[in-house]
Amino acid sequence: MRSGVEPRSAALSPLARLLPAIALSGLLTAGAIAQEPVRIPSSAGPLSVETVASGLENPWGLAFLPDGRMLVTERPGRIRIVSRSGTVSAPVKGVPPVYSSGQGGLLDIVPAPDFASSRLVYFSYAEPREGASGTSVARARLVEDGGDARLDGVEVIFRQQPAATGSNHFGSRLVFAGDGTLFVTLGDRYSLRDQAQQLSSHIGKIVRIGADGSVPGDNPFRDRGSARPEIWSYGHRNVQGAALDPATGRLWTIEHGARGGDELNHPEAGKNYGWPVITYGRDYSGAKIGEGTAKDGMEQPVKYWDPSFAPSGLAFYNGNLLPAWKGDLFAGGLSGTRLVRLRLDPAREKVVDEEVLLTDLGERIRDVRQGPDDALWLLTDDPGEGRLLRLGPAD
Repeated sequence: MRSGVEPRSAALSPLARLLPAIALSGLLTAGAIAQEPVRIPSSAGPLSVETVASGLENPWGLAFLPDGRMLVTERPGRIRIVSRSGTVSAPVKGVPPVYSSGQGGLLDIVPAPDFASSRLVYFSYAEPREGASGTSVARARLVEDGGDARLDGVEVIFRQQPAATGSNHFGSRLVFAGDGTLFVTLGDRYSLRDQAQQLSSHIGKIVRIGADGSVPGDNPFRDRGSARPEIWSYGHRNVQGAALDPATGRLWTIEHGARGGDELNHPEAGKNYGWPVITYGRDYSGAKIGEGTAKDGMEQPVKYWDPSFAPSGLAFYNGNLLPAWKGDLFAGGLSGTRLVRLRLDPAREKVVDEEVLLTDLGERIRDVRQGPDDALWLLTDDPGEGRLLRLGPAD
């Protein structure tokens, strides 16, 4: 099976049965039926898992607005605005057409750093392109008027090249750096994996662009012949989690391996992360991929997982609500149906501790973010029963 499309467990755990999801259809409001929080143990003490909204269709990306409301993307091509109390809006109007098939669709979303004044939001999506598709990034102004919301002035600022057929491995996470540039993670589209090593292609890359789509002057391949000037790092498979370490400002990513070989990295400018020449995974047939696990000129992952848990979403925790976890890194798991906590060493280079949480939920966790209330917020990925969860201390 290809990463990111692993089936849900056929039988729900007892904890999952305590957290029923309410299907959302048409323009109805999700989260209208209260659900009792569930208490779970953790290294930070007892936690409460609260369902804030439910009935979402394959929710993919979660972002907080300055007033505490949330933007949630649904992979079929909808953006919802969710209040802190769990009221889910009608779909935001003006979203461009998306290629919604397999892993393709509407993906990540982030407000601009100056959203309070500009009202700009950025989103990535699988864009249909003349019989093919590719990951694109657009920006638009979020306008709210009389209870309705729409995107005005939609502008595509980046298109992954080349486009490809098939419905796998689009990436794609968006992260604004401290200097205002934007990191975009791009998958290898499964069938084009060898292009992850080719600098003339955006396939299997992390790119760095300006907020208007321009190429920053200090990008590593800006002036190198036929190389795509947007490339920041290369040799990636399918990065579905990315976050900045608030302690260092460094970008960290987590990506899907094949059978085994999920990787945690901190990608640096111009470096090659090996896929598909080196990997700790195997092909789905069980066959060997590439040349082994190491090669000169190619970076080793900070950590790898075998078996895979299909990571998606990545967030550093820097709040005070869960002080025992301050500075730790959190990733969701799809096939692994879990939340993973990772502690780094004082130099912020290596993982020194790992904790697996929420396995009893039995649900695919697609995204994880720290909220303005210092709680951890999660999206569970389900076609029609996806939920927005809040994880905080139990009273």
